[in-house]
Amino acid sequence: MGKKLVKSESDIRKRMLMPNQNDILGIVIKNLGYTRMTVKCQDGFVRQCRVRGKMKKRMWVREGDVVLVSPWEFAIEKKGDIIFRYTGNQSMWLRDRGFLTVDA
Repeated sequence: MGKKLVKSESDIRKRMLMPNQNDILGIVIKNLGYTRMTVKCQDGFVRQCRVRGKMKKRMWVREGDVVLVSPWEFAIEKKGDIIFRYTGNQSMWLRDRGFLTVDA
């Protein structure tokens, strides 16, 4: 096992994914089971999103978490993939900078 590393603010911002023109920030409203979530996105739509395969076992997503969503091309308003989950400090940083305006 080993000791847990304490991360500093500079470490948190280095690994943080920022939303690009295709991605949207959102807040998880409900966990539907089997890596499916209902997410309220910044553009006003409520999407049914799934956790991306690379993230499935590595990062657990819970209700109330701030996530980065990539909408699907053929169902832009209804479905998407969760690409990244922000920690508490990262979500506060996003709110302070004005990137996140949606509240669940």
